[in-house]
Amino acid sequence: MLEAGHRVEGRKLMSDSKSMIRNLVRKTLSSRAIDVLIITGGTGISRRDVTIETVASFLDKEVPGFGELFRKISYDEIGSAAMLSRALGGCARGKLIFCLPGSPNAVETAMKRLILPEIGHMIKVSRES
Repeated sequence: MLEAGHRVEGRKLMSDSKSMIRNLVRKTLSSRAIDVLIITGGTGISRRDVTIETVASFLDKEVPGFGELFRKISYDEIGSAAMLSRALGGCARGKLIFCLPGSPNAVETAMKRLILPEIGHMIKVSRES
């Protein structure tokens, strides 16, 4: 992120807990210092994977193209297992939120190929009234 000109405000490791995820999103949405929240993990299809459902309830607008493109890129790299990738992108109160699978390769793919190339433009557009 720093190489792309963005500052990482913080990192937090937490369990797959709806209440912890909700608290993190609320804290982010009330912060003036944070423009983007990126959550990794908890996006699969097991019962404990609750990130997508929890975060989606906060979104004013979803960016469906993010998940679609992420799965397309993943399919090209890993094949049919990409259909299990529940990536989510959207806006809430002028801030961007992305939910990515926890795999380091998935995070790198999403960051380098989708998020970082468009983040400046997305922040600007999400703030427009």
